[in-house]
Amino acid sequence: MSLNIPVSFEFFPPKTSEGTEKMMNAVHTLAAFKPEFFSCTYGAGGSTQNGTFTTIANIRSLGFDAAPHLSCVGATHEYMLEILNDLKQQGVRRIVALRGDLPSGMGGMGEFHYASELVAFIREKTGDHFHIEVAAYPEYHPQSRSPADDMKHFVNKMNAGADSAITQYFYNADAYARFVDDARKAGVTAPIVPGIMPITNYSQLARFSDVCGAELPRWVRLKLASFGDDKASITSFGQDVVVQLCQRLIELGAPALHFYTLNQARPSAAVINAL
Repeated sequence: MSLNIPVSFEFFPPKTSEGTEKMMNAVHTLAAFKPEFFSCTYGAGGSTQNGTFTTIANIRSLGFDAAPHLSCVGATHEYMLEILNDLKQQGVRRIVALRGDLPSGMGGMGEFHYASELVAFIREKTGDHFHIEVAAYPEYHPQSRSPADDMKHFVNKMNAGADSAITQYFYNADAYARFVDDARKAGVTAPIVPGIMPITNYSQLARFSDVCGAELPRWVRLKLASFGDDKASITSFGQDVVVQLCQRLIELGAPALHFYTLNQARPSAAVINAL
């Protein structure tokens, strides 16, 4: 299958100079796929966002479009406006707007409680300057009270002015198809881009999945566990699973694919090259 679908790649802020060098090498490698943009998270567990902005500046210095993840819990309106103005001055045109975890170094809850409030604030203060992405959860947010409540929050984010959405990763294409169908019935017309997590490490993936509420199908979990420390078998099987998932998503009409790289180029590149 020839790749005729847009792609984007997500990174996290490196903590060392060596990590930064490895990440930038990955950016160079993945740039060959002509991604719509690169994005950078705000760090695991809601660590401070300085690393995010540094990473975005590094990627943009190479001439690539890059979007910072901007979390709002713990932030004041004044602080957020300062960040937005700074990003505008740098020439950043795309933001991934999230509720997020409470960042370290910030006290209380701040003046934002939901991502929809952040989206509305960005639109109020900056108009259409930024393309705003928000998060979507085909298997529902782990803190949502119900599927209906989860969809309500998603619709609120889109109605507040978001341009498109990127989903949490998943391995069940039917969950994505149902989520998109429900969103369309609720009046959302914007693109909903599936998030793709390549499989390279079973224990790490199982831990991530338990925390973020992404279902790792039993047959995949047992198969991966059976390989033990055989990294080659884990990588080969994992690639097959993710390639088949991407093929199914493309058949379902996914508008693009957003890869969670974990700051590595090879796993995402292998999946794309196999499509």
